[in-house]
Amino acid sequence: MDMTTLIGFLAGGLTTASFLPQVVKTARTRSARDLSAVMLLAFLAGLALWTFYGVQVGSAPIIAANVITMGLVAAILVMKVKFGDRECDCVLENDGS
Repeated sequence: MDMTTLIGFLAGGLTTASFLPQVVKTARTRSARDLSAVMLLAFLAGLALWTFYGVQVGSAPIIAANVITMGLVAAILVMKVKFGDRECDCVLENDGS
């Protein structure tokens, strides 16, 4: 694997991993009230377009990072629909926010 591809995988991995805390927090609090559905849908559309671009140029790092992140965003969208706009009724210790 050449250095450029390695950097691409590292960059994609870091940006994808940065979304994990939001998924975990949304699942733990059972609240997605503060997350904009429009933003999540726009972000999902952008990820889909980046994936398409990655396929067109044959870039595995772009494809992998965006497919995984699409799954994370889709999970939050599902939770947003499932939990509705209710507020968190729990107290989290050191939730990282």
